[in-house]
Amino acid sequence: MASLLTNTSAMTALQTLSQTNKNLATTQNRIATGQRVSTASDNAAYWSIATGMKAQNSVNQAVKESLGFGSAVVDVAYTGIEEAIKLGEKILAKLVSNEQGGIDTGATDKEITALTEQIAQIAKSADFEGQNLLKTGGADLEVLAGKVKDSAAGAVDKITVAAYDLEAADFADIATAEATLKSMREAAADMGAAKIRIDSQLEFTSKLMDAVDRGVGSLVDADMNAESARLAALQTQQQLGIQALSIANQSSQAILSLFR
Repeated sequence: MASLLTNTSAMTALQTLSQTNKNLATTQNRIATGQRVSTASDNAAYWSIATGMKAQNSVNQAVKESLGFGSAVVDVAYTGIEEAIKLGEKILAKLVSNEQGGIDTGATDKEITALTEQIAQIAKSADFEGQNLLKTGGADLEVLAGKVKDSAAGAVDKITVAAYDLEAADFADIATAEATLKSMREAAADMGAAKIRIDSQLEFTSKLMDAVDRGVGSLVDADMNAESARLAALQTQQQLGIQALSIANQSSQAILSLFR
């Protein structure tokens, strides 16, 4: 039956063309954004997971920055105390040489005083952005090492690096100098161990962030090869749909021939 009011072919062609245009818009958005899931309406579950993982990486970035700062502070302190140990060993050697009779102990004492003052200067100078682990009154350093996911509010992991009062190092005599050097070596060992732990955690955090990024990408990133092929196919379908709709619309004109 030929109907003037209802053109079934045109309705079908229009629906097909509308769906093709919708799919084409989706593909173009994926190509423009590089994501197949850019909003919750694309895939609510994947969008929610990806959003949570991105938030986790924001926390990881803060941890990474804290570890980087802590590593720098400890590195400065370790460098200072390592140099101070070398000077302390020279002081001890000169204190021992003073026990030898017939030498000018006055000149040696001046050297000892100068070296001791140099150690105190190192302690004062071992500062990184206001953080100094070697000066008198220096506070212990707490380095943020991680946020415990799904834990109680504010629950974080920290690495504590103990301060050491290098400025007050005492080399009054041989026994005192030996005790001071032993204490300095122990402090240096503690700082070295802390630095190893901080650097290791920093490396892990960097790798963790990369892993999270890969995880997010696997959920939401578009396959550009597939989208390119889909775009070409949809553009062809669109052209064919327009042509089919044009043909369907022309069928109504054929009714006029019946009344000639």
